[in-house]
Amino acid sequence: MSKPMNAGTLFRTAHAFGASFVFTIDATYSVTAARSDTSRTPEALPWYVFDSAASLTLPQGCKLVGVELIDTAVELPSFRHPLHAAYVLGPEQGSLSPELVARCDHVIKIPTSFCVNVGVAGAIVMYDRLITLGKFAERPLSPLGKAQPLVDTGGRAAKRVVKS
Repeated sequence: MSKPMNAGTLFRTAHAFGASFVFTIDATYSVTAARSDTSRTPEALPWYVFDSAASLTLPQGCKLVGVELIDTAVELPSFRHPLHAAYVLGPEQGSLSPELVARCDHVIKIPTSFCVNVGVAGAIVMYDRLITLGKFAERPLSPLGKAQPLVDTGGRAAKRVVKS
C-alpha cells in the first residue's frame, strides 16, 4: 500500500461488514501507522500474514476472489459471490501479480473508467456481497412502493415474497 491509512480503512471496513479474517501478502501493516483502523481489526479478527502468493493458504472450501481491473475479469454486478470467499485486492499503483491471479478461483472488476482507491474498491465489493447474500427485503419497483417482506424459513435461507 502506498498509504498505510488506506490499508487501515480497508481492514476497518472488512471488520464492520463482518469479515471472518483479514490477511496480507508481502506487506507491512501497523495499526498505529494506519490511524484509520479505529476498530483495531488485527486485535479483533484473525489476521494472517503471508510472505508470498505461493504461501497463501485459505480455509477448506474458501474461494479466492481477485479484484482487479483487467479485461478478463467478470464485472461485479454480474458476479455471484461464493458463500465462502476471501477477496484479494491489488496493491495501490500496481496490479495483482500474474502468480496471484492464477491462484484466484474468480477475478472480478468494478465497472469504472479507471482504478479507484483500494479502500473504496474493497468497500464496494463488500457492500455488493452484503446486498446479494444478505437477508434483505426486495427493493420496491418505484420510489412510492413498499419493500416486500422476507418469509421466515426457520433458519434456512430467507426467501423473498414476490407479488404479481
